[in-house]
Amino acid sequence: MVKLAKREEQIMQAFWELNEGFIKEVIPLLPDPKPHYNSVATIVKILEEKGFLGHETIGNLYQYHPIISREDYQKHAMKDIVKQYFDDSYPRMLAFFAKEQNLDEKELKEIFQMIKSNK
Repeated sequence: MVKLAKREEQIMQAFWELNEGFIKEVIPLLPDPKPHYNSVATIVKILEEKGFLGHETIGNLYQYHPIISREDYQKHAMKDIVKQYFDDSYPRMLAFFAKEQNLDEKELKEIFQMIKSNK
């Protein structure tokens, strides 16, 4: 799976929120300044070529839907971040966030409980 550019990620976030939709429905969900319709259409076509979106033809319009789930992309993106910035070490990543966010003992216990319950 490839890493998406910032605007590609923003558009995918909109489609993950909508679950399916037309380009005109995506634009209001994007941050300001809103891109032009044609710019979004170009990026949507790229996302389709990359295998992130599929479409159905409804009349003369395309209704797009995600092929890659948000969760699958998150897993891939986190693996890349951990590999690139934390020497492929999840403990280093967690230690970094605990330190940077000044997490207290209660919050750390909450995190460990969430990890245990997901195994």
